[in-house]
Amino acid sequence: MKKTKVNRIVQAGLFLALALVLPFLTGQIPEIGAMLCPMHIPALLCGFFCGWPWGLAVGAVAPVLRSVLFGMPPMFPAAVSMSFELAAYGAVSGLLYEKMPRRKSSVYIALIAAMVAGRLLWGTARFVFSGLDASAFGLSAFWAGAVTSAIPGIVLQLVLVPVLVMALERHKTAKVMK
Repeated sequence: MKKTKVNRIVQAGLFLALALVLPFLTGQIPEIGAMLCPMHIPALLCGFFCGWPWGLAVGAVAPVLRSVLFGMPPMFPAAVSMSFELAAYGAVSGLLYEKMPRRKSSVYIALIAAMVAGRLLWGTARFVFSGLDASAFGLSAFWAGAVTSAIPGIVLQLVLVPVLVMALERHKTAKVMK
């Protein structure tokens, strides 16, 4: 039990570090770097690998910590809104994956549900931060920010996250069988 807790703490720390560093790498691709949503992937993976409480914590902390350390994303409203979004990613992916049977379809269901929940929470936070003013942040701004400009990141998440989760599951299963 203690080894598992220590492993999860270490893994969560690695996912947090990855969330801080990945934007530097994708930023080297000016046309689509930010659209790849690099901080989202570690939050999602943390939920799958470490469980929902750790996924929630890493997701909530990563954008704010990155804003404090590197000035990007801007703290308000971007980093604070992203904290809600990424916390939902980590929590929903971890919670659903924990409760569902270990099948390929479960990975996709948990991932898509987390992505939808996170984007809805991000939109809600941005709307609240805009003073509940639909002219400042309305449906078109939500659609542009949550979907249109994020299409490369959405595709990357739908391809990369399931591959990594299923590979780890196979590795864990092979390890147990030995």
